[in-house]
Amino acid sequence: MNLPRELPPEKCLDLLSAGVVGRVAVCTPDGPRIVPVNYAVVRGAVVFRTDPGSVLGQRRWPELLAFEVDHLDYERHRGWSVVAVGTGECVEDPDTLDVIRRDWEPRPWAGGERPLHIRLAWTELSGRQLGGPWSSTEEMPVRRTV
Repeated sequence: MNLPRELPPEKCLDLLSAGVVGRVAVCTPDGPRIVPVNYAVVRGAVVFRTDPGSVLGQRRWPELLAFEVDHLDYERHRGWSVVAVGTGECVEDPDTLDVIRRDWEPRPWAGGERPLHIRLAWTELSGRQLGGPWSSTEEMPVRRTV
């Protein structure tokens, strides 16, 4: 039987930091919403950009969020998932924005402007993995290039 196993926090951080696309979960007056975003991990927080008119852009910050990134291997019936939970805030401080841009600014794939930077400093980071064995290159969600 193929049972899921909990990932240690260090492994969760490694996998989260290697990703490019994840999903933000937020509660709205119309119910829960899940929004795919391009993201980066900058100094211990998930950072993504959004449009002021979007579901995420219209939130009243700070707000509780969940963020999830995963990798699935359908052929081998294996995968992993990492979830970060914490308070999201709109980043407006010019010095903090400079740090984000220097470290690794998220690069949205969607067209249009995405001028709002949202930072999720997690208070919970957890993950699970199913199947194996995994090599370090197989489990990475993406290979980043600069």
